[in-house]
Amino acid sequence: MAGAEARLDAAGVSLWLTDWKVDGGGAWSGRRVMALVGGVHAGHLDVYVHPDGQAVQVAGIEVEPGYQGRGLASVMMDALYAAHPTAWINHGRRGTEGTLWWDRYREPAPQRNVHNRPPAEWARYFDPLTVAAERAHNAYLDRHAGVHGHREAVYRYGEPMAEEARRYAPLFREPEAWGPDPGAEELYGGVRLVLPPGLYRLVPAPRRGAGGRARILLEHLGHGSLPHHSAWNTTRHAAFADLHHEQVLEPGPAGPVLHLTFRLLPLAGAEPPVHEVKATWVKYVHSPGIEVRLAGMSWRSLERPWITHGAAFDSRGGRGDRAGVPAGRHHDQQHRQGPRLR
Repeated sequence: MAGAEARLDAAGVSLWLTDWKVDGGGAWSGRRVMALVGGVHAGHLDVYVHPDGQAVQVAGIEVEPGYQGRGLASVMMDALYAAHPTAWINHGRRGTEGTLWWDRYREPAPQRNVHNRPPAEWARYFDPLTVAAERAHNAYLDRHAGVHGHREAVYRYGEPMAEEARRYAPLFREPEAWGPDPGAEELYGGVRLVLPPGLYRLVPAPRRGAGGRARILLEHLGHGSLPHHSAWNTTRHAAFADLHHEQVLEPGPAGPVLHLTFRLLPLAGAEPPVHEVKATWVKYVHSPGIEVRLAGMSWRSLERPWITHGAAFDSRGGRGDRAGVPAGRHHDQQHRQGPRLR
């Protein structure tokens, strides 16, 4: 065998359910099922998840050209159903390729697909008028492509549904958008670093102590700005996941890579700059500066990512504790050189 088949059989497939940082969604959280073959990105499935976890909106599914025709799309969709075993699923509007794939796909829980059930059951989560339009669009493409499209499972396949949709539309309510408060909560952000080999060898050296190694990293980074495009998360785990996600999609230059995260505390009485609050993270928009207290650092090497090193900083003051972070400034190589605190 050659090409994708050989790579699949030799390396196997792994799936990773992670955050999907996207500007849309409102109170719905972005989530991504990522397929990796030998550690290389082979495809992904993007969805929005309702705050109560009982509804999922499919945003898109994509398989890289070298891995198509191997069932990866079906594997990712099965994983989505398994990850949300009681949630309503809305697959939305399909295109031509999606129509042909859906005809071959065997849905593990068709009774949880909103296209297969009356709006009285799920209208609190999805707009019945929108779903009716999606259903009509998909029925048209099924007929145009000459495929079955599992029509026996679809609720009132091909029939006009505008009147019923209007009757149940008042049940639909968008959840209230909420998220972390940067003026009151600690946040976590991160950056990928490509370090000189000599400095990289110090990262796991326990004899220096975590605090000493953290200070060495800070001296190397210097003073300046953090990347303005970073997502600031409510957990350290999410910050590390962002960095690994970036590493998979954009491996970057060869060399010893370090994933570094910061734990930031708001300064008492300081007004947060302009920002957008998402379901589980914060994004700063063209901010002239963010007053924070650097409370700690954690880091992982790509060679041994299962080991996390970290150090806390003295909250009473001292160099590196209080930092004005101009999130609106950014340089092309910032993700390689790291954040610069002043």
